[in-house]
Order: sequence, then structure tokens, then C-alpha cells
Amino acid sequence: MIENEVAVLDYGSQYSQLIVRRVRELGFASHLYPPSELARLEKPGAVILSGGPRSTSEVDAPDVDFEKLMSLGVPVLGVCYGMQLLNIKHGGSVRPGVTREYGPARLVVRQAARLFEGISHESRIWMSHSDTVADLPEGTEVIATNEDAVPVALRFGESCWGIQFHPEVTHSHEGKEILNNFLTRSGATLAPFDIQAFKARMLDEIRDQVGSREVVCGVSGGVDSTVLAVLLHRAGVQVRCIYIDTGLMRKGETAEVVEQFAEVGVPIEVVDASEAFLSALKGVTDPEAKRRIIGDLFVDQFWGVAADVQLLAQGTLYPDVIESASSGSIASKIKTHHNRVDRILELQRQGKVLEPLAELFKDEVRALGESLGIPHRALWRHPFPGPGLAVRVPGEITPERLETTREADAIFIHELRRTGWYDRVWQAYAALLPVKTVGVKGDERSYEAAVSLRAVISEDAMTADWVELPPDLLRSVSNKILNSVNGVNRVLYDISTKPPASIEWE
Repeated sequence: MIENEVAVLDYGSQYSQLIVRRVRELGFASHLYPPSELARLEKPGAVILSGGPRSTSEVDAPDVDFEKLMSLGVPVLGVCYGMQLLNIKHGGSVRPGVTREYGPARLVVRQAARLFEGISHESRIWMSHSDTVADLPEGTEVIATNEDAVPVALRFGESCWGIQFHPEVTHSHEGKEILNNFLTRSGATLAPFDIQAFKARMLDEIRDQVGSREVVCGVSGGVDSTVLAVLLHRAGVQVRCIYIDTGLMRKGETAEVVEQFAEVGVPIEVVDASEAFLSALKGVTDPEAKRRIIGDLFVDQFWGVAADVQLLAQGTLYPDVIESASSGSIASKIKTHHNRVDRILELQRQGKVLEPLAELFKDEVRALGESLGIPHRALWRHPFPGPGLAVRVPGEITPERLETTREADAIFIHELRRTGWYDRVWQAYAALLPVKTVGVKGDERSYEAAVSLRAVISEDAMTADWVELPPDLLRSVSNKILNSVNGVNRVLYDISTKPPASIEWE
């Protein structure tokens, strides 16, 4: 761990990662740890106990080494489950609530000192809990309640607080300010999080770890692999970047990726494997079968040209590390998605896998990319799925159906860029539906394909909402597709949220 960082103990909340992210956004170093690792933490600057789905009344409820926690002598904040746990450890009790509180509520500040300094007397917050504190420990102060006068914020001592709501989510209107008060007004000595300092440290560590060995790096043109490749190149190590063209790319994508890497001065090797992929996918319509074929063949193609790997670089990000750690080893996680990773697993066992971005979130990777001089259009390029257009062409993959999809997609993306909407959308694309519809072209009836447009906003792809694009923009896109893309006579706009729908079609 980094000395004086903010240690966040993970009790299973869906928002645990978000606490770390918010702390870093406020300028302080932070990492997520399982509660069992508290004993190994030597010099944190502060500790935050996250929320969680369990009840403190359960026999095997997640616990905390309270003696160790208090011996650290640093400010402590309990969030939701963390507050209930601290209340019990200080000598209070928790009881089941009459009803589960989930969603918006009103925070009523009773005592503004430190934690709520500068916060509105009444503020909107976000709740997610079923239990609530009952008996309060002796000397505990209620510093805020909800509109029904139920305690939602407690002060247990000079530098120990508990809050029943989630300050890390945007639904809590002044949540970030409350977190900032805890970090800056609690007397904590905290290590700063600075992307420039991170870059300098990573460049030194890469040089030390790599030495004179060659690093092989798979690149796609996406933000993670681009930043990874440029970081390795700037470190001055010998790096070999390999790009596999599966034939499932967007219009002009391979040429665009080559140009993008040339602009930042990083040479890449392009492997045209389109014929192999299209041949393997012929006649296949099952979505999972398509993904499996693409995944297996991609690995075969990659290792076919990267025969003698001394070091393999991967663009693993911090959320991937956290998810793997909380659900088992990274090896078992990979195996559930792919059955041909023996080579990677062996390299991991040999300590030959390099993951320089493993401490960063996506927005931090973009900030690192900016500091490396990577162009904006590369850093804010819309996400593109690993299986490529295969997940946007439900049904059989054929060259003709791929070409139709590429043309429609290119028109949609061009219009988004032209009107300034591209950077306001997290992801957008055109999909070709596996149906034909009746239409009229000229004086004759047509029986042709339907295209579905999709544009969503999201932070992490776990949830997504559709974007209310201007009707004039949608009209322009539809007209251009219908007038210039052969074989299409209908254009639809997808207004499904995730959940229940997914972002991609397959």
C-alpha cells in the first residue's frame, strides 16, 4: 500500500469501487481492500468502511478487527453497513428496519461541525439499506437525521463517523462535498493522487522490470491498449505491438488505427486474419457460439505471430483487478470466458505478464493518455466490443451483411461528429437486424433489411440509458441511410435502458 493513502474496506457494496474513484477525484491516493487485510495495513491516512448487502445480525456477517482499526489512530468513516458495524463495535445495536430504504431521501443536518461544514441544512441523499441503528453507544452524537428524525449520521468520537447514506453516488447531491470534508477536515495526513507523479513512477518501474527484454502488446485502437502501448514506448523499452484485423471491424477502422499509432510514433504490426474469421463463422447464428469461435481464433492468431514472448503486456485496469480478487483468482476468471489461455497462465506463473495500468480507473487512464500527448479523438473513441461487428449483426455473419452494417454505422457516426453529439454520447452504433421488412422504393414494393441505431450514456457499462438525440439529427441519419445504403428500407432508434436490455445486441 501507499503510505497515507485512504484505505477503503470492501463489504460488498455495488458502490465500493466508486468510493475509491471519488477519493481519487478529490486528489488523494486510495485503494480497495478486503476487511481481512486490515491487519496488514501499516500506515493508511484514513479508513473508510463501505456499504454491503449483508445484515450485521447474520451469524457470519462480515466483521472488522476493531482493535486494529482503532490502534491505527487515523480518521474512520463508516458508510451504510460500515456505519452499522461501527455502531455495534462501539457498544450500540442494530435492528431490522420496518421497511427497506432504497432510493432518494432527505438529509437534515443537526450539527454542521467538520463532516457537514458548508453542507445545506437539508440535502438530497441516496439510501440503500434494510437495517437501521437502534441503541446508540454512550457519548455518540447524532449529527444528521432523515426527514422522519431517524439518525443517518453519527459521530462516535473525535475522528470516527458513520453515515447511513451513500455519498459516493451522484444521486447524493452534496455527497462529494461530504467526502471532501471527511478527507480534509478530519485531521488526516493523506498522500496525493497525481497522474504526472504516477506516470513518472510507472515509467521507472517499467524500465526496471523490463530491462533489455522485448514486450509484446496486443492493440485494438481502444483507449486502454493505446495508452498502454504509448506508455511502454515512452519508457524506452523494446515493444512489439500486434493488431489483429478480424474482418469484423468498422468501416475504415484498420487504416484509422494505423494512422492513430503513427501519429503518436508507435509502430504496429497488422495481421489480416479476416478470411480465417469469416470462414470460421460461416453458417453460425448462435450468439455464444460466435463469441467462442471469435475468442478462440483470436488467441490462435495472436500466438501464431507472437511465438517467443519474453514479456506480455496487458491493459488490465483497476476495476478488473478488484473484480477478479473478489470473485476468485484471475486465472479462474479467464477460464470461464476462454478455454485457450494456457500460454497466458504460464506467463503469469513465470512473472512475465506486465500490467502497468492495473492501479487506474478508465477516467484516470484517459488523464494518463493526455499527459502522454495522445490525441483527444483516440482517448474518447467510443468503446468497441471484442467480437466486433459480430455482436451488431444478429444471425449469420456474411460479407454482405457486414458491409451493410459498416455503411449504416459510418453514416450515423459521421452525423454525430458533424453535429457535436459524438463526444456527448458514451457509445453509439448501427446494428443490422435479422429480419426483412416491406417498404416502398420508387413505384415498387421492396423487401429489405432493417437497421437499428443505438446511442447510450454510461459511466462503466454496468448500467446505461438511451440518449435523447434531436429529432432533426435522427431524421437526417435515417434519410441518408435509406438513400445510400443498399438493401435497407427501414431505420429504427433503440430506446431501451440497461437493464433490462444490454448495450450490444448479442
